[in-house]
Amino acid sequence: MTPGEPPVMWSLPAEDARAGLHALWWTFGPDGELAVLLVRERYTDHSDSVRGWVGVGVRPPFDAELVVVSAGGEPLRRVPVDDIQVRPGHLALLPKSRFLLVAGRTVRRQDGTWRNNAVVHSADGRPERSFCVGDDIPALTTTRDGNIWTAYGDEGIFGSHPESRGALAGWGPDGRALWSPRQPFPEGPVNGSTAATDGPYVWTAWYCRSGTYLTRITPATGESRSWPTPLRSVDGLAVRGDRAVLTSREHDRPWTEVVRIALRDDGTCVVTGRDRQRLPGHVVMHCGQGRDGTLLLRAGDTWVRIEA
Repeated sequence: MTPGEPPVMWSLPAEDARAGLHALWWTFGPDGELAVLLVRERYTDHSDSVRGWVGVGVRPPFDAELVVVSAGGEPLRRVPVDDIQVRPGHLALLPKSRFLLVAGRTVRRQDGTWRNNAVVHSADGRPERSFCVGDDIPALTTTRDGNIWTAYGDEGIFGSHPESRGALAGWGPDGRALWSPRQPFPEGPVNGSTAATDGPYVWTAWYCRSGTYLTRITPATGESRSWPTPLRSVDGLAVRGDRAVLTSREHDRPWTEVVRIALRDDGTCVVTGRDRQRLPGHVVMHCGQGRDGTLLLRAGDTWVRIEA
């Protein structure tokens, strides 16, 4: 680590890279652990127009390996995951070492039902159940109790899936719809961008024509509240109490803008710090997730920590 760079939590081991393993989908777990799904070269396609790991596609069915490391970067487990039938958009951790793979899109069948796009896997990698968690999902997180929280994009919000049209939704680990907004969002969201948790709260960042907002959901009561942010786009978010750290990437460049804000009771926020931080690798889409005041940011095949 050079001066000015945030501390590194984990990097893809050189032996895995030499073996042709690509680090694709990843998640920041409720206990501060990092989970990454590794896929071998023979299952992948590479986009000529999209840089970074998000430009690496897969051809289902495919095999993969789930790697989980602790908050300190120590290896915890490696789990083979065979015969994956969906192209995931998201990976998330669930209680009892289970995990979730979710495709970002789904389709409506002729009989009116929606195709399942979420698969729960057991601790040993076997699929246990599948269900649908809405259409057009750019951001997803899970809570310690195993509930799933999703933010939707414009094709979901203006589409026909009922939960997607609410812009945000909460789901049980069995796929039951548990939460939808009670009141309209200010300005009306167009697209979710990232999600975080902070103790009992779930947070999401989303944007619309007038700017970018943060929304805090209180699962225990179902209440939600929103704050405007000083950034046009937010790629990473972490919240601790009334303090938040936001990052905004310069696409495929090894740096990011880091903005710290204080959230006020009157629904406004004030900037308390702003700088540009160099990272150990290039930053592309889906680069940030937050847990309890810590933002885990992906830069190439390295993950760094930024504290709120």
